[in-house]
Amino acid sequence: MSNPDLPPPPVSEAELMERCRVVAGRSLGQLAMQTGIQVPHDLRRAKGWVGQLVEAVLGADAASLAEPDFRAIGVEMKTLPLDTDGRPRESTYVCTVPLEQGISDSWTTSWARRKLARVLWVPVEADRELPVAERRLGTPFLWSPDPHQEEILRTDWEELMEMVCLGQLGSITARFGRALQIRPKAANARIMAAAIGPEGERILTNPRGFYLRSSFTLAILQQQFD
Repeated sequence: MSNPDLPPPPVSEAELMERCRVVAGRSLGQLAMQTGIQVPHDLRRAKGWVGQLVEAVLGADAASLAEPDFRAIGVEMKTLPLDTDGRPRESTYVCTVPLEQGISDSWTTSWARRKLARVLWVPVEADRELPVAERRLGTPFLWSPDPHQEEILRTDWEELMEMVCLGQLGSITARFGRALQIRPKAANARIMAAAIGPEGERILTNPRGFYLRSSFTLAILQQQFD
């Protein structure tokens, strides 16, 4: 999505939010036309397209690097697809689960916490009856977890990572975690990653990702707009 007309990375939160004010209410088709990016007919075959489009328009510069999307100001961006009732349609991907090296990590130093420390939420219409080009952005907003939310996330992360480090990955389902859950994260089942087995041995398994439950992101929305 390289385009010389795209904006440079913002140097402050204020500059980022001014850009957000400009794009709020605009359709994906309008933003795509502005950037010269082709609109897919079906997002099921274009996973991540909306996020990549909004990142391009707002000047995100992390690409695939293990850093926040807006590196200079330490802000991560997450699009939030909403149904016609204004409720999140799906869980929100946070980051990959460290299946081997996570044993020496802590919540304070974890990549999951760094990803969630400062987030720009970008609501976007996701009614499947609405053509992709006609779906509009809502009003983006900045969020950091309050002490109660931080405690929920920390507890979930510690409990889930304890199971990973003890070789209990096979026992983890999406039912675990009040806010944060672990689910498979791979383009297909043939993709494998190293992990810890039940006896402490090295095994191969499908990659996993941390996701925020839609109930948690709904509470964030309600906190912001109600």
